[in-house]
Amino acid sequence: MKHLPLTLALTLLSPLAAAQTLSLSLPDAVTRALGSGPDVTTARANLQKAQAALRSARADPTSIITSLTQAEQAAAAGEATLAGTKLSVAQSVVSQYLAAFEASGKINLNTAQVSLDERNLQIARARLAARVATALDVSRAQASLNQNRQELADARAQLPVLEAQLARTLGVNTGTDLRLSAPPTPPKLSVTLAALQTGLEKRLPTLVQAAQGADLAALQVRLADNDYTPVRTLQDARVALDNAGRDLQTAQRGALTQVRDAYRTVQDAQERVDLARQSLANAQTTLTQTQAKLKAGTAAAVEVQQAQVQAQQAAFALTQAQDNLWRSLAVLGAASGTDVTGLVR
Repeated sequence: MKHLPLTLALTLLSPLAAAQTLSLSLPDAVTRALGSGPDVTTARANLQKAQAALRSARADPTSIITSLTQAEQAAAAGEATLAGTKLSVAQSVVSQYLAAFEASGKINLNTAQVSLDERNLQIARARLAARVATALDVSRAQASLNQNRQELADARAQLPVLEAQLARTLGVNTGTDLRLSAPPTPPKLSVTLAALQTGLEKRLPTLVQAAQGADLAALQVRLADNDYTPVRTLQDARVALDNAGRDLQTAQRGALTQVRDAYRTVQDAQERVDLARQSLANAQTTLTQTQAKLKAGTAAAVEVQQAQVQAQQAAFALTQAQDNLWRSLAVLGAASGTDVTGLVR
C-alpha cells in the first residue's frame, strides 16, 4: 500500500486547500456570465432548436405557408430572445458586481469614520474633564460612534451575502473568495435617443413577438380573403388582425417610453458624476490646506483626520455616482435592445 507524503496529505486535508480565489474585473464578470450563465445557455439552446425546426420546415415540400411562417418567426424570436437575454444578464451582473464592490468600499469608509469618532469621543471626555465641555457633548460623540460602529457591522455582514449572489450568477463555486477590482470609467453616451428608439420592433423580444403576431394575423386575413372560405372566417381573421395591431401599438408606446426614461436617467447620472468629481476635488484641496495648517501649527491633528475622512467620503460618493451611471447604462441597454455599456460581446 502506497502512502502519501505527509506534506501533501496535510495540504489535501486542510480546509484552506479547498479555498479558491477569483480575481475579477467588471468586464470579466459580464463575459463570464454571458459565456456560461444558465439563462444565456438556455436561450442559445432554444435558438438552436428553433433554427433546426426551420431548416426541417424549409426542407419539407409539404410544409404549408402558415407552418413555414411560424417556423421562421420562431427562429427570429429566438435570435431576439438570445440578444435580449444577454443584455438582461449583463444588467444583473453589473448591478450585483457594483453592489458588492460598493459594500467593500463602505467598510473602508466606515472604518475610517469609526476611528475619527473614537478620537472625537476621547477629545470630548478630555474637554469634559477640563470643564470646557458638557456631558451632552460626550453623549453626542458616543452616539455618533455607536451609530457608525453599527453601520460598519452591517456593511461587514452584507458583503459576503452580496458576493454570494454574484457568485451564483457567474456560476462560481460557493465559498470562492472574489477579489473585485474597481470598475472602469463608464463610457460617455454617444448614441442619440432617436437612434435607440428606431427599430425596437426588431430588437426587443416582446415587440418582435407582437409584430410577428400582427404579421401572422395579416397572413390569415389574406388566406381567408377568397370565394371558397366562409365569410365568418374572414371576419374573425380581420378582428384578430385589428387586435394584434392594437397590441403592437400599445407595446411600442410602452417601449418608447421606457427607452426615453432610461435615456434621461443616464443623462442625469452623467451630470451627477461631474458634480461628484468636483466635490472630490474640493475635498482634496481642503485636505491639502489643513495638512499645511498642521505643519504651520494652526490646526490640530484631529482636524486633518476629519479632512481625510471627508475626502474619503467624497471619493466614495464619486464611486457611487460612477456606479449609478454604469447601472443606468445597463438599464438603457436592456430597454433599447442595444448595448451602450461596451460590456456585451
